[in-house]
Amino acid sequence: MTQTAQNIGVGTRTVQVSEIFGPTIQGEGALIGKPTVFVRTGGCDYRCAWCDSLYAVLPEHKAEWNPMETRQIFAEIARLSGDTPVLVTLSGGNPAIQPLEALIDLGHEHGYTFAIETQGSVAQPWFSKLDYLTLSPKPPSSKQVTRWERLDRSILCATNNKHGHEIQINLKIVIFDEEDYAYARYVAERYPTLPMYLQAGNHTPPQQAKEIDISGILNRMDWLIQRTIADRWYGVTVLPQLHTLLWGNKRGV
Repeated sequence: MTQTAQNIGVGTRTVQVSEIFGPTIQGEGALIGKPTVFVRTGGCDYRCAWCDSLYAVLPEHKAEWNPMETRQIFAEIARLSGDTPVLVTLSGGNPAIQPLEALIDLGHEHGYTFAIETQGSVAQPWFSKLDYLTLSPKPPSSKQVTRWERLDRSILCATNNKHGHEIQINLKIVIFDEEDYAYARYVAERYPTLPMYLQAGNHTPPQQAKEIDISGILNRMDWLIQRTIADRWYGVTVLPQLHTLLWGNKRGV
């Protein structure tokens, strides 16, 4: 633990942490390629059919999660980053169900920036303290139902900014097929002012196969690119899941 973290007095509410790792790069969305430390929390209110991080979702993995206080989490972030401020990515599971406000405040005091990715099913007032909010509503292939009023509320919480800094809000949708694509078009029409990122999904998550089908993923991405161009949907950004192409289903990278 760093001396700085030892001397910080913060609240004692614990966060369920599945893993903390990095620095690595962000593998997807608006911040793709950006150096970051990941804090992956445990627990989720969704059960997506193609989830690639079930170890951070399912309650049977709860014994593997660590209940950590804010100062402990920040000490590990600082250790990994060599006490050099870096982007911290809060992921899961669904990190929005965890008490992360104190960590964001503490990190900001030391020059760190914070991004979160969540499906927008749980809105938190502290979203407005984030530097980046990626809302990733789940398309039909996930077998989940989007509660639009909750997604609306998440955006409202993020834009209710009383903290004197700007937050960048983005939409990111993983696409597997035409039905998912139509869903993404609807989301873009519903929130026309928010940047939209599309990604070709990995149909070989770790619980289904040891090796990912890279050629299949790249074929899907090619289809997705051609689909958006044919529609003249020029306001969207199509990206790969870079971490999947580089490291497959390997954890902690």
